Amino acid sequence: MKIFSDEKVEMYVYQEAKTGNLESGDTYYIDQKEDYLICAIADGLGNGPVAKESADIMPEILAKYPKESIDSLLIRCNELMLQKRGAAVAIVKVDYKLQTISYSCVGNIKFYMYQSETDKMIYPLPVMGYLSGRKQKLHTQTYPYNKNDLFLLHSDGVNLKSPKALIKQSVNARCLYKAVLDDIEHGDDATFITGSLL
Repeated sequence: MKIFSDEKVEMYVYQEAKTGNLESGDTYYIDQKEDYLICAIADGLGNGPVAKESADIMPEILAKYPKESIDSLLIRCNELMLQKRGAAVAIVKVDYKLQTISYSCVGNIKFYMYQSETDKMIYPLPVMGYLSGRKQKLHTQTYPYNKNDLFLLHSDGVNLKSPKALIKQSVNARCLYKAVLDDIEHGDDATFITGSLL
């Protein structure tokens, strides 16, 4: 478990490689500045080093162009996937000034956000497919957030029986982390990030 915590956000990250592999074909990225937070997961197709090579493009791009829009970042990642295995990539950006959270994804990385004040569960659908160098349709979705709203971002190696119930029953990001960890079947590349907006 890796922990990222300050007065604005509390996050917990879990990552494991497929049984028998030394390294995961998933990668994640978290960066926080005064006015925004960006977190992302990339899931390289397949597993092992070839999958990791594709997934590792995402953190390089996000570190290099932190101020660009989510769509622009995904386009840059896509361009570098040409002649590689390819990857599913999801990016979440929190704007502290506007109090909004934005999500865009190509591939099967899922995002859930629970708004406790309104008892509303947000589950935006990702764009199907994966980044491979071919032109992609992108669809960034933005939502307002309030204090103590919870979110979960996870790769397809995290197979949850009832994700919405897990989030609703969790009082904070740490509880949600433990609930997800207890619920998943281990053995595949798996990465998830739980977060609580403070």
